[in-house]
Amino acid sequence: MRIQPDAISLIGNTPMVRASRLDTGLCELYLKLDSQNPTGSIKDRIGLSMIEAAEADGTLQDGGVVVEGTAGNTGLALALVAQQKGYRVILVIPDKMSREKVFHLRAMGAEVVLTRSDVPGGHPDHYQSKAARIAAETPGAIHVNQFANPANPAAHEGGTGPEILAQMDGRIDAMVCGVGSAGTMTGLSRFFAREAPGTDMVMADPEGSVLAEYTRSGHIAEKPGSWVVEGIGGGEVPPVADLSMVTHAYSISDRDSLLAARELLYREGILGGSSTGTCIAAALRYCREQTTPKRVVTFVCDTGNKYLSKQFNDQWMYDQGFLEREQHGDLRDLIAHPYPSHEAVVIGPDEPLTSAYARMKLYDISQLPVLDGDRVVGILDESDVLLAVYGHEERFGRPVREAMMTGLQTLQVDASIDDLVAVFANDHVAIVNQGDRFAGLITRIDLLHHLRRRFE
Repeated sequence: MRIQPDAISLIGNTPMVRASRLDTGLCELYLKLDSQNPTGSIKDRIGLSMIEAAEADGTLQDGGVVVEGTAGNTGLALALVAQQKGYRVILVIPDKMSREKVFHLRAMGAEVVLTRSDVPGGHPDHYQSKAARIAAETPGAIHVNQFANPANPAAHEGGTGPEILAQMDGRIDAMVCGVGSAGTMTGLSRFFAREAPGTDMVMADPEGSVLAEYTRSGHIAEKPGSWVVEGIGGGEVPPVADLSMVTHAYSISDRDSLLAARELLYREGILGGSSTGTCIAAALRYCREQTTPKRVVTFVCDTGNKYLSKQFNDQWMYDQGFLEREQHGDLRDLIAHPYPSHEAVVIGPDEPLTSAYARMKLYDISQLPVLDGDRVVGILDESDVLLAVYGHEERFGRPVREAMMTGLQTLQVDASIDDLVAVFANDHVAIVNQGDRFAGLITRIDLLHHLRRRFE
């Protein structure tokens, strides 16, 4: 590869890899790694295309401001291109987006405005409505509006499609992709209809979105559902969309999407995001339905690095009900971080308070069980550490045993929920033992998670 002059020049020309360990039935499944674009997603392609189109038609000029409502990845793409070209960028994003995306955007210099994710299109607080309002009120600003911007599908019709066909040596039977702003599906549909007619265009859509049903029946559900997967799906058909060439449409549950992304990492070593999981799940469903061999392509739309706190975080997956622990029928079912499986964060009585402080900060926790072997001998919370070192900072080097609380109230795993509530009423955390061995801690939020799941 040649040396490139800047990050923008790295957009596109992403690798293609064949899936070798997933069950694809009679078919061959190929993965277009758009996660290897500079910001880690396919949206880099349209970020560049839409800004260059605005420059070409004169709506974006020197010193201008780029404003967009985005689920995160388009925002990252726009932030990259705007940064490199010297524009200010303001991004309005729904509050369900992963923290990693927000951190990434702010680190690139974008101004991030969080808004509600529980309102429909047209509501003043919907991210697109809010972005349009900010653009109208900001001198020199453009509202990119990827959902109605013709430069969005043009990026895929003129760039992504030709790349894929060349990498596949002109032999492709099906193309699987998700629909958010609809640029990918629209642009690729137009390209393949012209250059590889007969290619099945397969939609991967989250359950709750109206788009898959629209392609099947021509009707829009009156009230869309909700979904966890980020960046794809919608409650209405985007203005830029042309879905007339979609031949198959699959509605994929959040659970299947997230587990497919995890399986992709486990089996193929490829770290993809939540929308990638939706594409993989739909592609595998399509492949396994075929009775003759086909060459199928789908996207690794973005990198899973943006979702480490969500779909690759076992505790988050448990809390959301996407993973199931072994059930015991006792208090062990409420323990978020069981000690026997090495998930609990603990400390020893002879370790220094500096280690306790560092562990609390690293894992964002406020208390640590103190263990001597497998037996709980104390509990240490942030107040204990503060009282031990305040005015005597040199005491950070003293052992945990000198600051921990030893008057413990413990429960056996076969205790009742009423016993657990009684511990909380005394303003204690619940220390749970199985015989003489520590089983784990139960907090109020753990009990709330348990009650919520019983309600569901």
